[in-house]
Amino acid sequence: MKKGGYVYILTNEHHTVLYVGVTASLKKRIHEHRDKLHTNSFTAKYNITKLVYFEGFHSIEDAIAREKQLKAGSRKKKELLIEVKNDKWNDLWEEIQDFFD
Repeated sequence: MKKGGYVYILTNEHHTVLYVGVTASLKKRIHEHRDKLHTNSFTAKYNITKLVYFEGFHSIEDAIAREKQLKAGSRKKKELLIEVKNDKWNDLWEEIQDFFD
Protein backbone atom coordinates (compact mmCIF):
# COMPACT_ATOMS: atom_id res chain seq x y z
CA MET A 1 0.00 0.00 0.00
CA LYS A 2 1.28 3.47 -0.88
CA LYS A 3 1.54 6.09 1.82
CA GLY A 4 -0.48 9.28 1.37
CA GLY A 5 0.87 12.78 1.44
CA TYR A 6 0.07 16.46 1.83
CA VAL A 7 0.99 19.66 0.08
CA TYR A 8 0.92 22.78 2.23
CA ILE A 9 1.54 26.50 2.01
CA LEU A 10 3.03 28.49 4.87
CA THR A 11 3.51 32.22 5.18
CA ASN A 12 4.90 34.72 7.65
CA GLU A 13 2.99 37.18 9.83
CA HIS A 14 2.64 39.83 7.11
CA HIS A 15 2.08 37.37 4.22
CA THR A 16 5.11 38.68 2.35
CA VAL A 17 6.67 35.23 1.80
CA LEU A 18 5.00 31.99 0.68
CA TYR A 19 6.52 28.54 1.14
CA VAL A 20 5.18 25.42 -0.57
CA GLY A 21 6.08 22.06 0.96
CA VAL A 22 5.18 18.38 0.81
CA THR A 23 5.08 15.80 3.58
CA ALA A 24 3.70 12.41 4.56
CA SER A 25 2.90 13.69 8.08
CA LEU A 26 1.29 17.14 8.04
CA LYS A 27 1.01 17.76 11.76
CA LYS A 28 4.58 16.64 12.45
CA ARG A 29 6.05 18.70 9.62
CA ILE A 30 4.16 21.89 10.50
CA HIS A 31 5.23 21.44 14.12
CA GLU A 32 8.85 21.31 12.91
CA HIS A 33 8.39 24.58 11.00
CA ARG A 34 6.67 26.30 13.92
CA ASP A 35 9.36 25.21 16.39
CA LYS A 36 12.14 26.06 13.92
CA LEU A 37 13.59 22.59 14.40
CA HIS A 38 15.87 23.10 11.38
CA THR A 39 17.46 26.38 12.46
CA ASN A 40 19.20 27.11 9.15
CA SER A 41 16.16 26.42 6.98
CA PHE A 42 14.43 28.97 4.74
CA THR A 43 11.29 28.89 6.89
CA ALA A 44 13.22 29.46 10.12
CA LYS A 45 15.25 32.28 8.59
CA TYR A 46 12.14 34.15 7.39
CA ASN A 47 9.85 33.18 10.31
CA ILE A 48 7.44 31.29 8.05
CA THR A 49 5.22 29.42 10.50
CA LYS A 50 1.61 30.19 9.55
CA LEU A 51 -0.24 27.32 7.83
CA VAL A 52 -2.69 28.88 5.37
CA TYR A 53 -3.41 26.00 2.96
CA PHE A 54 -3.11 22.23 2.65
CA GLU A 55 -4.33 19.42 0.39
CA GLY A 56 -4.31 15.68 1.02
CA PHE A 57 -3.43 12.97 -1.53
CA HIS A 58 -3.73 9.18 -1.61
CA SER A 59 -0.06 8.78 -2.54
CA ILE A 60 3.07 10.74 -1.75
CA GLU A 61 3.90 10.66 -5.46
CA ASP A 62 0.70 12.58 -6.22
CA ALA A 63 1.52 15.08 -3.47
CA ILE A 64 5.03 15.61 -4.88
CA ALA A 65 3.61 16.17 -8.37
CA ARG A 66 1.20 18.78 -6.98
CA GLU A 67 4.00 20.48 -5.04
CA LYS A 68 6.01 20.84 -8.24
CA GLN A 69 2.96 22.24 -10.03
CA LEU A 70 2.37 24.83 -7.30
CA LYS A 71 6.03 25.83 -7.10
CA ALA A 72 6.08 26.40 -10.87
CA GLY A 73 3.03 28.69 -10.65
CA SER A 74 2.97 32.38 -9.92
CA ARG A 75 2.49 33.92 -6.51
CA LYS A 76 -0.88 35.22 -7.72
CA LYS A 77 -2.05 31.66 -8.45
CA LYS A 78 -0.98 30.56 -4.97
CA GLU A 79 -2.81 33.51 -3.40
CA LEU A 80 -6.00 32.66 -5.30
CA LEU A 81 -5.74 29.02 -4.23
CA ILE A 82 -5.39 30.06 -0.58
CA GLU A 83 -8.26 32.54 -0.77
CA VAL A 84 -10.71 29.95 -2.15
CA LYS A 85 -10.38 27.83 1.02
CA ASN A 86 -9.10 30.37 3.54
CA ASP A 87 -10.13 33.88 2.46
CA LYS A 88 -9.00 35.50 5.72
CA TRP A 89 -5.59 33.74 5.63
CA ASN A 90 -6.20 32.31 9.10
CA ASP A 91 -3.58 30.06 10.65
CA LEU A 92 -4.93 26.52 10.21
CA TRP A 93 -2.57 25.01 12.80
CA GLU A 94 -5.26 24.65 15.47
CA GLU A 95 -7.68 23.19 12.91
CA ILE A 96 -5.40 20.24 12.12
CA GLN A 97 -4.65 19.32 15.75
CA ASP A 98 -7.55 16.92 16.17
CA PHE A 99 -7.53 15.48 12.67
CA PHE A 100 -3.91 14.55 12.03
CA ASP A 101 -1.39 12.47 13.93
